[in-house]
Amino acid sequence: MTLYPLLDTISDPAQVRKLDRRQLPQLADELRAFLVESVSRTGGHLSSNLGTVELTVALHYVFDTPHDRLVWDVGHQTYAHKTLTGRREGMAKLRMHGGISGFPKRGESPYDTFGVGHSSTSISAALGMALAAKIKHETRKVVAIIGDGAMSAGQAFEALNNAGVADADMLVVLNDNDMSISPPVGALNRYLARLFSGNTFNAARKAGEKILDFSPSLLEFAKRAEEHVKGMLTPGTLFEELGLNYIGPIDGHDLESLVPTLLNLKNLKGPQFLHVITKKGQGYKLAEVDPILYHGVSKFKPEVGIAGGKPGAKPTYTQVFGDWLCDMAAADPRLVGITPAMREGSGLLRFSECYPDRYYDVGIAEQHAVTFAAGLACEGMRPVLAIYSTFLQRGYDQLIHDVALQNLPVVFALDRGGLVGADGPTHHGAFDISFLTCIPNMVLMTPTDEDECRKMLTTAYQLDGPSAVRYPRGTGSGATIDKTLLGLPLGKGEIRRRGSHVALLAFGSMLTPALAAAEALDATVANMRFVKPIDRELILALAAEHSLLVSVEENALIGGAGSEVERVLEEVAGPTRLLRLGIPDRFVDHGDQALLLAEIGLDGDGIIAAVRSWQNGNAGAPEEVVAGSI
Repeated sequence: MTLYPLLDTISDPAQVRKLDRRQLPQLADELRAFLVESVSRTGGHLSSNLGTVELTVALHYVFDTPHDRLVWDVGHQTYAHKTLTGRREGMAKLRMHGGISGFPKRGESPYDTFGVGHSSTSISAALGMALAAKIKHETRKVVAIIGDGAMSAGQAFEALNNAGVADADMLVVLNDNDMSISPPVGALNRYLARLFSGNTFNAARKAGEKILDFSPSLLEFAKRAEEHVKGMLTPGTLFEELGLNYIGPIDGHDLESLVPTLLNLKNLKGPQFLHVITKKGQGYKLAEVDPILYHGVSKFKPEVGIAGGKPGAKPTYTQVFGDWLCDMAAADPRLVGITPAMREGSGLLRFSECYPDRYYDVGIAEQHAVTFAAGLACEGMRPVLAIYSTFLQRGYDQLIHDVALQNLPVVFALDRGGLVGADGPTHHGAFDISFLTCIPNMVLMTPTDEDECRKMLTTAYQLDGPSAVRYPRGTGSGATIDKTLLGLPLGKGEIRRRGSHVALLAFGSMLTPALAAAEALDATVANMRFVKPIDRELILALAAEHSLLVSVEENALIGGAGSEVERVLEEVAGPTRLLRLGIPDRFVDHGDQALLLAEIGLDGDGIIAAVRSWQNGNAGAPEEVVAGSI
């Protein structure tokens, strides 16, 4: 007997729309049970996806997808969507190499109308789609589904401000899954949502506007009266002021409320805003109790839940940073810790508990986070901004204009530098070395192990200008950590192995595979430590002693650390050659980190193969190996 008798009959949303409405709760229950079972086998995002099951079912039931467009925000809430849109079997290889992505991806399915990874993009994209339909005289509905965390970003409000005056037929669904805007709602709010979204109410409002249009003062009075009444009954005044018709809040797990409300909204013209309340982890008690723990999970047994970490396990780089932050805060009262909504992910939990007066979570607002840090630095504080490499991209203008131009002492603790694995190209930290190295006043360090990471953070903190310490996801080599707050000599690398003919210049995480390759190549290995200022003396010394230099970095080749080595070697006259190895000029897909590194030639075997190929006169494909004679 099948565990999912109704879900087994669904291979696309058209079959959902053929169901009797009374069958939808059963479909939602089976879908939720399937997601728990599936994610427990593959790992992935769980609590956020359990919270959107009924909403997903209702949206595909009401709207004619993919003709009508669903634009998801914060893409880790789309597993139910993927399951209902023909990818149920693909969930067995979710986020694995060669399998389906954990986020919406246009090339994967016509139902994924917009690629997502970073937050707060849905309203902007949906507005573009809605206005494109208007220009082309196409009749379609466009729906943006945005989480409440994503509503804290400026881009969401920029888009809402535009949508309110753009005369586009679009619906914005606020998936309020932390109850941060209003408390849970009941029968009265359900009634009001139906009332405000119904044809009778809206027809009466438009008729009244036409009648009162002959008397501007009465029309203004009527509008103010309506706003006053709705302001007392719903929390939607802000969205109404932006020009959207606000409906809600309603229970996002109540299909008897969701479906009729969406059906009403489908027939309304202009920009609409539906506020639904959902609960992260809904239907799986362990995730309901601790949605943060169950946000991103590894494999686990559903009946047992997530087991605790193994005793004596190596600390992650994130934990090393968190410990350093608390130690440095104890030593210096000027230290302030900042995160853009990533307290747990960036390792600031203990700091937030020990130093609540010096801890700031600014929400999903990376641009604000950078300039906020600059303001603190202007007044003599020492801000440390903990941020993923991929998210710093969103604050790049502020980094240049507000921090570096003014040479302010802001420390950027860059987590997830390099390839991150299953989250894929939207989350790989593939570009930070390239975009940071070109900025004047910036110091950039790449630790090769946990102890060096701690020392580099101290080095960065002691500088009087902007700096970044760029460390990878996960654990390092397990190096013994010196708990003192000691720094490193600025701009100085070190020799880790002496060899002949070939010198491998390793940056950060690439030291380990470089050392492995060196055994077979009898190569010298340098731990470069600093990308900027780079160790010119060490490079020139190695160039004088070796016929081939090989730079190895877990960053885009174009503009990366190897380019800095090449710039130094431009001063050298002689036969020294440089081979640059790094991430090729393409977006690397999702999959296991080690597998991805091997695929692009950044493991020990790949380094050996690239060097021997060069020595044999075959430098490899230009998009994967960039090399030049000096």
